[in-house]
Amino acid sequence: MDQAIAKADTLIEALAWIRRFRDKITVIKLGGSVLEDDDARRHILIDIVFMETVGMRPVVVHGGGAAISRALQQAGIESRFVQGRRYTDDAAIDVVGRVLADEINVNLARDIEKYGGRAMNLSPRTSCVLFGERLQLPGEDGPIDLGHVGRVTRVDRTAIENLCYAGQVPVIPSLCIDDRGELLNVNADTAAQAVAEALGAEKLVFLSDINGVRRDRNDADSLIHSLSADEARRLIAEGVIESGMIPKIEACLDTLDKGVGKIHIIDGRLRHSLLLEIYTTQGIGTQIVSA
Repeated sequence: MDQAIAKADTLIEALAWIRRFRDKITVIKLGGSVLEDDDARRHILIDIVFMETVGMRPVVVHGGGAAISRALQQAGIESRFVQGRRYTDDAAIDVVGRVLADEINVNLARDIEKYGGRAMNLSPRTSCVLFGERLQLPGEDGPIDLGHVGRVTRVDRTAIENLCYAGQVPVIPSLCIDDRGELLNVNADTAAQAVAEALGAEKLVFLSDINGVRRDRNDADSLIHSLSADEARRLIAEGVIESGMIPKIEACLDTLDKGVGKIHIIDGRLRHSLLLEIYTTQGIGTQIVSA
């Protein structure tokens, strides 16, 4: 009986958050360790089905870097990175498109439906919603060409919203096409940010392999549960937020400035991490808010 009462208490705690976020869009970025871990992936997709069932509007944006690297190796193509971006030549873009659009994207939508939801895969192979242009990085001797690598300049907001309001989960790979119809590989984090900004999302959730922003990067118990934009900037200046976390946090702050309500960084390997972050008072990761 005590266990049953505890379950009821958990549902009551979730009730307030369910009511608050009903009909609100949450963009969820999937990638990295979550896609590689079958168990974590299954629980995340079940969480997404739950969110849609209780009235939230989840939108999934995904990458697939590890799977792309494996496929390139199998094809005898070397993986090469420039300033953290994957150089994508003519041969590589064919592999990237196949892995992201024809495999991961299709499988995620299929699995959401297997777990009781409804999903639509929105890729350049089906119905493209991300449009962009080639990305060049600054270099000492001029712009650095990355091949078929792009940045998103336009999002088909109407197509995504129509699916959300029809009770379907849009599933979007980190690919865009340019004005000539050329396929471009996009960083999954920046693709998710572009989608969240275009939709004016209530939340943008990054599923990571760490539990959030920490005061001590090596101590999981030093997690900071909530950060304002000013606090985040101060922690960067003080060196608490460092190395690879700095550009992620700076990008989060830019996204907040463009109208997204909150950004969450959570450990996607934790069972039901999405539900625990969104539907409990404490949460299990870091939320970043504008003020």
